[in-house]
Parts: sequence; C-alpha cells; structure tokens
Amino acid sequence: MTGSAGIVDATGSDFRDLVAEGTVLVDVWGPQCQPCKVLLPHVEALAEKYAGDMRVIKVEAPKARRLCMELGIMGLPAFLLFRDGEEVGRLADPSLSPEGLNTWLDEQRKEVS
Repeated sequence: MTGSAGIVDATGSDFRDLVAEGTVLVDVWGPQCQPCKVLLPHVEALAEKYAGDMRVIKVEAPKARRLCMELGIMGLPAFLLFRDGEEVGRLADPSLSPEGLNTWLDEQRKEVS
C-alpha cells in the first residue's frame, strides 16, 4: 500500500521484497511515538527529494512486531538503510532532528554509492 509522497507502507510479509533491490530507506515508527510524528513531514520530503534514486518505506512497529524483533529494533524512531536487500546503515535516536537525519543519510548514501 502506498502512503503519502510515494512512501510504501510495509508489512512483515512484504518487507523483504520491498528492500530486495536498490537503495531503500526504512522508517520504523509507532503511532504513540512523538518523535516519529515530528519527523513524518521530513521523511515525506526525503521521499520526494530522492524519488527515482531511493525508495522510502514505513514500518508501523506495533503492526509488525515480529519483523521488528528480526531486525533488532530496540527503540523508535529507527531508520534503516538497505542496499540490494542488505542493511548497510542504522540510526535509532529518540532525540533525532530532521537535520540529524539528513546528515546521517548523506553520509550513508556516500558510502553505498
């Protein structure tokens, strides 16, 4: 299912297929997570900025508990960067700012280019 700004809402059953090819930013979030809600407009802007170059998918943690356990997600918000099915970067920080996310993503994208 595609959400706003072309962001795909992933589930445990389709997650592996969604990250299998190319560069994919995964936003693991929760409806009770205030930092997640604050970052949502920024994540949507990133999806638009990198459209065609990097896909953005969202995983709602309470609806994908088993997947979160498999991925070792310990706190929200959490951002994972996948390249052709392999996790190449991870950021989990409850005090994450949009600027901090930008900096991390720029660094990660340089490393996987």
